[in-house]
Amino acid sequence: MPDGASIHAADHGHAHALAHGHEHEHVHHPAHQHHFQTMEQQAEASTLGMWAFLVTEVMFFGGLLMAYLIYRVWYPEAWSEGSQELNIILGGFNTVVLIGSSLTMALAVRAAQTGWRKGQIVFLILTMILGLTFLVVKVFEYKEKFETGHVPGPNFHFEGPYGPQAEIFFSLYFGLTGLHALHMVIGFGILSAMLWMASKNKFSPQWYTPMELSGLYWHFVDIVWIFLFPLLYLVDRAHNVV
Repeated sequence: MPDGASIHAADHGHAHALAHGHEHEHVHHPAHQHHFQTMEQQAEASTLGMWAFLVTEVMFFGGLLMAYLIYRVWYPEAWSEGSQELNIILGGFNTVVLIGSSLTMALAVRAAQTGWRKGQIVFLILTMILGLTFLVVKVFEYKEKFETGHVPGPNFHFEGPYGPQAEIFFSLYFGLTGLHALHMVIGFGILSAMLWMASKNKFSPQWYTPMELSGLYWHFVDIVWIFLFPLLYLVDRAHNVV
């Protein structure tokens, strides 16, 4: 019969073996930062940080949007006439392009969640192509405004009695769309980093946080444009259809 000490030693050894086996079941992931207890906690903290950042971005755009709305109340006729000078076809095309890019970005995130490496690469490339398409179209829009003299400044020209007020409209147009385009360029850089990580097979069902957060940023930029398009391009157009 084993004595009490032997039984205690055996129990201790068994407990140590279980603990050691438990450690092996939860292998330390290379992306797991030491100041987080689990990968789940790390992912939640990262997501919270991104949402906090996006809230500051909302406030960033909010100031310009508030100025836009105030001036629109003050100068409705100038806003209507200024909006007629924007190319609604190019603006509508860009809206469709960004909606499509949100879809491909969502598919890239899903591919990362399932560990589908080829899908990550393909959908990221498609998203980047759509984003680049948006920027190229915007360059053509800006070029048209330079040619027609609708760029605020000493050479600004606008026919009709609402020239000074229309200059305010175009100032906000360039401010809002320019700021949005800057975010698109930053997003393009982020997606380039995600593409490199995907090509190195960095993402797996256990860790895809960077891809998910990049998706949140890209969707935010798309949503901003969904607001800008009607606010800038569709001002009183229904009342001006002949």
